[in-house]
Amino acid sequence: MLRTLQYIDIITFQRDLLEWYDQNKRDLPWRDNQDPYRIWVSEIMLQQTQVDTVIPYYGRFMAQFPTVFDLAAAEEQTVLKAWEGLGYYSRARNLQAAAKEVVASYAGVIPADPKALGSLKGIGPYTKGAILSIAFNMPEPAVDGNVMRVTSRILKIDDDIGVPAVRKKFEAVVRELIPESDPSSFNQALMELGALVCTPKNPLCTLCPVQAHCRAYEANVVSTLPVKSKKKPKKKIPYAVVLIQTASGNHVIEQRPDAGLLANLWQFPMVPVGEVGNDHIASWLYQEYGLALEHLKHVGALKHVFTHMIWELTVYTADLTDETIYDKRLKAVTSEALQTYPFPVSHQKMMHYIIE
Repeated sequence: MLRTLQYIDIITFQRDLLEWYDQNKRDLPWRDNQDPYRIWVSEIMLQQTQVDTVIPYYGRFMAQFPTVFDLAAAEEQTVLKAWEGLGYYSRARNLQAAAKEVVASYAGVIPADPKALGSLKGIGPYTKGAILSIAFNMPEPAVDGNVMRVTSRILKIDDDIGVPAVRKKFEAVVRELIPESDPSSFNQALMELGALVCTPKNPLCTLCPVQAHCRAYEANVVSTLPVKSKKKPKKKIPYAVVLIQTASGNHVIEQRPDAGLLANLWQFPMVPVGEVGNDHIASWLYQEYGLALEHLKHVGALKHVFTHMIWELTVYTADLTDETIYDKRLKAVTSEALQTYPFPVSHQKMMHYIIE
């Protein structure tokens, strides 16, 4: 793959890209300075999440946890509540676990050593490269899907970017492209080009500052790159979610397990209707949790899409006949207290059925 570099004037390419970036880069809050902690938090939030979505979360998160010490010392539930709505909650748990490691092992100083930084929980090759280059100005590649798309078009690389080994090839290519003088701006410029110009669909080739260097544009194959194998169809899993109210007007909630999907978040009780059927929701809840229900009523439905599956959620309301809750996985909370627990987005969307 490195042979493709013989077709590009690297020095001129660097100059054209950096000049464009200097004039067109967006004013983003994590670009205010090169504080490694701020950049680290932003990069974790930006994983699989759009910039416009991240900006308000980032502002609130940094106000609540302004230093790595604040994040390390916080209660996990507080961190998850601050992350509520961003999704991919393992990012938040890993970020806090890594913050604790930085405090314990590095006196709160985020390591600039690639091996030490890469050993922290949740920091993979891309995040490591982004922090090292953006915060520490080291010529390290930061290669994600965005950068692979841009690079595959500029150099007309038709390797399947869905293959893990191909990412390492792209890292080698980008490493050769990075200037020693300003790797921080260069890596951000590649990302910015992918976000604003070299987009997945309908790229703005006529406005591209490096169009003269783009072999895919020259060959009229921009729309065919990058090559990416198709994903398997997502599995659909049906659940009934029951919004249970006690006689005193409290709401029954359950904490998810401390490992796996949406770990340690809270939810309303969920019934696997694909296994028990829609006609046995109340009996399943009685057998599983000892909850005796009445007035079970269907009130709505929604879907929630994960990277690997889709929850098909049918929403019900019901009343609890006995005020006492025996199962320790559950608790009854007031409407006001309900707002303090971290819930996944799908369950947040249901709250309007019980809270006006």
